[in-house]
Amino acid sequence: MAWLWRAGAKLSLVASAVGGGATAALIATSDDPEMALKLFATVPHRLFRGAATAANIAFDYEYSLRGFPEGSSERERIKHEVHLRSAQKLQDLCFKNGGVYIKLGQHLGQLEYLVPEEYVQTMRESMLNRCPVSSYEQVCNVFKKELGDTPDKIFSEFDPVPIASASLAQVHVARTHDGQKVAVKVLVQHTHMTDTAAADHATVELVVNTLHRFFPSFDYRWLIDEISESLPKELDFLTEAKNSERCVENFHKLSPHIANYVYAPNVYWNLSTSKLLTMEFMDGAYVNDVKTIRKLGINLHELSTLVSQTFAEMMFKHGFVHCDPHAANLLVRPLPSSKASIWGRRKPQLILLDHGLYKELDFQTRTNYASLWKALVFADANAIKEYSTKLGAGEDLYALFAGVLTMRPWNRVVDPSMDHLVIQGNESDRLELQMYASQYFHQISELLRRLPRVILLMLKTNDCLRAVNNSLLQGSSLETFFVIGKVSSEAVIEAKMLQSKSLLTWLNIKLDKILLEVRLWGMQVALWLLQLRKSLSWYNQAL
Repeated sequence: MAWLWRAGAKLSLVASAVGGGATAALIATSDDPEMALKLFATVPHRLFRGAATAANIAFDYEYSLRGFPEGSSERERIKHEVHLRSAQKLQDLCFKNGGVYIKLGQHLGQLEYLVPEEYVQTMRESMLNRCPVSSYEQVCNVFKKELGDTPDKIFSEFDPVPIASASLAQVHVARTHDGQKVAVKVLVQHTHMTDTAAADHATVELVVNTLHRFFPSFDYRWLIDEISESLPKELDFLTEAKNSERCVENFHKLSPHIANYVYAPNVYWNLSTSKLLTMEFMDGAYVNDVKTIRKLGINLHELSTLVSQTFAEMMFKHGFVHCDPHAANLLVRPLPSSKASIWGRRKPQLILLDHGLYKELDFQTRTNYASLWKALVFADANAIKEYSTKLGAGEDLYALFAGVLTMRPWNRVVDPSMDHLVIQGNESDRLELQMYASQYFHQISELLRRLPRVILLMLKTNDCLRAVNNSLLQGSSLETFFVIGKVSSEAVIEAKMLQSKSLLTWLNIKLDKILLEVRLWGMQVALWLLQLRKSLSWYNQAL
């Protein structure tokens, strides 16, 4: 055990040295010495806390599992307890340090079946709903710096108690002087977030790299690279506002058939800055609030299909993708222009919130990704291998890549039956997926290392959407994969049409399109028959 204690001590000392050096340099060059002194008092402590937590977790695993043979039931029982303890320690660290750490915790909470379930559940249950809240005084300070006055002067009404608090900001309800109800997102210095971001990034990187050194299978260094690129964009609300408007514009230009069903709040540009974002206030139910959604008269299957289609259009046709679609960022309301059916049903409208994290897919990547999903839905093994390899998985890990995307083992991925990708959400499915992830954990880590970061963000988006579908339907559905197959196939055809250079090529593409439409029509008929059979079965049971 001595080596582990020494490693933990060394990690803590290095973290403190990094923090001390960085903050000393900050004081020497800062235009705000008072702020710099505060950072000097807080940054090393935050660094030390992160390093100490990492050392504590590492020691717990090494000490607790020592002496238990791999694969034994006793080792598995102990490992479960250590996973749970370690997840709670990591959760405490995230809440104490805030900012970047909460972003990391939220991301871990969406890596279902890629990290132990104990981490996923612990982070998912806490990170979306229990983020730290800054004081009204801190909010006022931001307003004074950004707009020159306090909220009560700028708005006719301003609720000092936030209705939501995320990792980087919090949201308050207000009313403009002309009576419009608005949501005001404030980048409050929770723990001087923008000032400590660089130091936090350094210590998180140190912790992850150190854990990887002692536990090679723990390789999430790619996540640090992604955070370092995306965080500056998320700290600029003007970028978020522009993303929001571009997203809506893409639907109207490129996907007009569902444009009315997808909405983003309007931005009040005159009341927005890089640290303040004033938007139209939206009434709606969170996408995982099944009870309220049903009360609104919205069909859960129809909503699930809309969510899938919305993000399929972004990924395969727009190439501009909202990469943080967890439940707290998706609202649903009845489509304003629709009327209730005789059964009381209303069409859903999906409201997209938090547009800070977007990713652009270049034409080639977008086309390859669409081609891969088309192959997955239609169980085309050769095409799966071809496009997985083109996206970076390599010829040795293409089957694993397909499994990570679909959460299905290879034999199910290439099964020609219609429901080969459907997950029912039952205990058997859950255990199968956990066993699959555990068996190939080392290969999954290697795959994540190989894939381009843009594809890693698509994996995160898939994880988020899978969690949303699971909350709505307790699994996935045939309708979901029919939509994904349809949109990805249409995107592939469109890409081929853009690249066609001869009449013969154009005619071949047209023929492919006709054959595709016939195949999709056959799938649609099969879906209708399946739904009819389910309805008749339900009716017979009711009798």
